[in-house]
Amino acid sequence: MIDKGLMKTDFEGLKRSSTGKVRDIYELDRYLLIVATDRVSAFDVIMPDPIPGKGEILTRMSAFWFERTKDIIANHFVTMDPEAYPPECAPYRKQLRGRSMVVRKAEPLPVECVVRGYLSGSGWADYHRVGSVSGISLPEGLRESERLAEPLFTPTTKAPAGEHDLAITRKQMESIIGTDVTAKIIAASLKIYERASAIAEQAGIIIADTKMEFGVADGELTLIDELLTPDSSRFWPKADYRVGTTPRSYDKQFLRDYLTSIQWDKKPPAPPIPTEIIEKTREKYLEALRCLVR
Repeated sequence: MIDKGLMKTDFEGLKRSSTGKVRDIYELDRYLLIVATDRVSAFDVIMPDPIPGKGEILTRMSAFWFERTKDIIANHFVTMDPEAYPPECAPYRKQLRGRSMVVRKAEPLPVECVVRGYLSGSGWADYHRVGSVSGISLPEGLRESERLAEPLFTPTTKAPAGEHDLAITRKQMESIIGTDVTAKIIAASLKIYERASAIAEQAGIIIADTKMEFGVADGELTLIDELLTPDSSRFWPKADYRVGTTPRSYDKQFLRDYLTSIQWDKKPPAPPIPTEIIEKTREKYLEALRCLVR
């Protein structure tokens, strides 16, 4: 029997800093406590039903990748062991175990950083329409899900909850956060994607694309938020991959496909999610975790 899942948290005595699409964030003096709920969003809208266990899966995967990429660029991860959390968290250790982490405080940068190794999703739609992705021209004749000659860095705006991120060009990103910071982010993002792709392929997974976020912590450019999870990435089973098709995925594309099939207008409020869709989405997240985090 699958539990009902955690939609929200309310820890008396802890100061809530913010509430995201998935995460509830609390202030801890010099640190933040990030709690991954089981909320799920699609098309930038939070669904009314949770995916049970999703918060634990996202937390374990992010911690796994933060550890394996920390030599490329600093990240905000400190610990996910509730026994090491500040004393004010002690009453909530049971609820926090497995689905939370303490991180360094950072000032988030107002862009999201997408790396695409394959032509899929919105990238494929843009290419099919105009022959380019985020202002980057690509050769003619590419097919859906085709591996790109070189991974592309395609930034977007960071929209508030309920609104859609918008694709921007590198020049537009530079105008928002500066040329030097943009160059450092692009270099780090591509290196992280390259390393993660190699690790994932050994586990039988293709990372088609992924989204990262950066901020400034103690004056240092820092990788923040989550990293290479099924929420922020498109994972495909390597054995199923075929150019010209939409591969089966380990991420929430299954949920997006369902929502598209019922012709939802992608605006709040989102429709209820059938139990079968919830369970199948959960199974896909778990399969990715089992393949990658051994």
